[in-house]
Amino acid sequence: MITSNLLSRRQFVLIAATAAVSGPSLVRGAEHKDGYLNGRLYKTLKIGMVRSGKTLEEKFAIAKEAGFDGIELNCPGIDVAEVRAAIKATGLPVDGSVNAGHWNVRHTDPDPAVRAKALASLQEALRQTHAVGGNSVLLVVGRGSDGPEEEIWKRSVENISKAVPLAAELGIHILVENVWNQFCYDHDGDHTQTADKFVKYIDEFDSPWVGMQFDIGNHWKYGSMGDWIRQLNKRIVKLDLKGFSREMSKFTKIGAGDLDWADVRKALAEIKYSGWAAAEVAGGDLERLKEISANMDRVFGLKTQS
Repeated sequence: MITSNLLSRRQFVLIAATAAVSGPSLVRGAEHKDGYLNGRLYKTLKIGMVRSGKTLEEKFAIAKEAGFDGIELNCPGIDVAEVRAAIKATGLPVDGSVNAGHWNVRHTDPDPAVRAKALASLQEALRQTHAVGGNSVLLVVGRGSDGPEEEIWKRSVENISKAVPLAAELGIHILVENVWNQFCYDHDGDHTQTADKFVKYIDEFDSPWVGMQFDIGNHWKYGSMGDWIRQLNKRIVKLDLKGFSREMSKFTKIGAGDLDWADVRKALAEIKYSGWAAAEVAGGDLERLKEISANMDRVFGLKTQS
């Protein structure tokens, strides 16, 4: 008589063997299916984009009604009890936060006292984000104008690394955003640039708790976003997005402009991306947020468009 445990083991071995044979072809099929992100990508947005609602609970409710799965806050500076109450009342989770003040108080600053303040801000952002159930803090590491690249690279890595033990303890990712800060790319260069420096920068931390919140629109002016996604690969933990037009050299609504969204979708499928994507565009009332949500559905292939 074959026991149920033995049968389960045999079934497991058979299923595993079948997967080993068929898995690669199944994955290849998924990579090229223009619907791969459906059920794998979750929409979020920055709290500052919600321009309607008097209370935090009302803002959460509006974001949820507009079709978003989560929301990002600015930390430190939140009222933890108020945020928890808004989450409980609406069912909308906080997926992460943006480190408040990171443009002005920077990890690349030549003054050690300023860098100490930047570290304290990041550490408190990690604590507050954890307290409300989020799992990431977006970080702009600094500005290229703070000194030669070699110096600001070293300064920022050393300073941010001091927060990594806390990030690991709390289970919160520190996610570097690619922005127009004259760092890790040539600000005066053309559209043939690669993500080489971003790859090297993230790898220097040598930690699973430091990755990227890759902004799809920010560097279309400087390179192929599909190829940057392929290069960064698993270093990408979350996404930010906006539109951009190379022809007009300006940011646009999501889906407007000339950004190659088809290649972005293909690249995300190739790296088997699954996770959050945050809108970072001009916000507004409920109708405007519904428009943004629909634009995200369209560019990511999340829903069949009528």
